[in-house]
Formats: sequence, C-alpha cells, structure tokens
Amino acid sequence: MTTFRFALGAAVVLGIASGAVLAAGDLSRQTPIEMTVDLGAPGKHEFAPKQLKFETGKLYKLILRNTSNDPHYFTSHAFSQMVFTRKVQVTQQQNGKAVTLAEFKGAIREIEVYPGQSAEWWLVPVAAGRASDLRCDIKTSDGKTHAELGMVGEIVIE
Repeated sequence: MTTFRFALGAAVVLGIASGAVLAAGDLSRQTPIEMTVDLGAPGKHEFAPKQLKFETGKLYKLILRNTSNDPHYFTSHAFSQMVFTRKVQVTQQQNGKAVTLAEFKGAIREIEVYPGQSAEWWLVPVAAGRASDLRCDIKTSDGKTHAELGMVGEIVIE
C-alpha cells in the first residue's frame, strides 16, 4: 500500500510539473516582446533599425510604423518561412490609443503600411537563420524601387 501511495504521489507531482512546462510554452499566456520598425521617414527610404534580431520560440509583436509620406512594404520571403504568424493587426491611433481595425491570420509574406499608419505582426520564430532579403519594392516616380534607394535590411533569428 505504501508503494502504491508513493507511486500515486509521484504521478501527481509529475503531472503538475509537466502541466507547468506546457503552460510555459502556451503562446496565449506569453507576454509578447514588442519590437518597433520604422518604415521610412519624411524624405528617407530606410528601415530603422536596419537589422532585426529574434529568438526562436518567443512571441513577438512586431510593430511596423510608417511615419513617412509614402506607402512602404515590409517584405522578406525568407523571414516568412522561418516564423509562425499568430495574427496581423491593422491599427490606427485614436485619442492617443492604438485601435485595431482589422486582423489577418495565416501565412504572411509582405505587409504594406500606408503613410501615418501602423500594423502589428504577432509572430513566433520557429527556425534559426539569417534573412538578407528584407526590402521595400514600391517604385518611385522615376521607376526606382525604395530598395534601390536604400530601403533594405537583414533579419537574424537565433
């Protein structure tokens, strides 16, 4: 009987411990790590910062903010293959607070953000690597892309 009680107690302790481990990996309970990328600035075609760093298994809220007068793309096909997208939200500032206007789910390869607007990409990196193809392919009136004018970057996932 003592052996049975010990085994039962051990099973309960292991069950509770494994439940705690599962909860730690529960993305709905993780607080997202916020990272903001400015897409251009008045008179500038650039990503700021130019290099982004992520860690696998962590939930991020990547805020793509366009403070310029032009629309901009955040495009990286390599990065899109290395992350799980939880959602993308289109937000707008109203009375000093970000209000969600729309939400998208599924695979995301490119996000366009209009002047003065923001989008939030909630994602979890699932593979380590380097994506050197971050760019904005919107064309200017002279036919050059914003990438050709310097709007390129790199993403590193560790």
